Amino acid sequence: MRQWRAVWLACVVACLFAGCASSGRQMSALERAQYSWSAAIRWGEFEGAWALVDPDYREAHPMSELEFERYKQVQVSHYRDLASRPGETEAAREIEIGVINRHTMAERTLRYTEQWRYDAEAKSWWITGGLPDFWAGE
Repeated sequence: MRQWRAVWLACVVACLFAGCASSGRQMSALERAQYSWSAAIRWGEFEGAWALVDPDYREAHPMSELEFERYKQVQVSHYRDLASRPGETEAAREIEIGVINRHTMAERTLRYTEQWRYDAEAKSWWITGGLPDFWAGE
């Protein structure tokens, strides 16, 4: 029994150190950016989420008031991180989102991939693909 406890404790300690080894300044900044992004999307703060989009993308694809109004037609019921692929300057996350149409109260689930890039000059992580497209194929 003691042997299993020792093995279990060693595994826990190894996992803690493995997490610490990979979490430098950029990684903690990535985690903060991803947390801010997911919270903004989850709570319907799409203008706030838009501020986390890569400035080059925002310039090339400006959002109109009408487009922001369209996001008010939906409520996000869940936002789940299914898989993450962090890197030094690029990262990706597979996401599952539950979306409820406020007018019909119909819920559906969609998946999408977030692509992130680190901007060394701004010392910031940016999402490179814009806001999630809740209406893809509709």
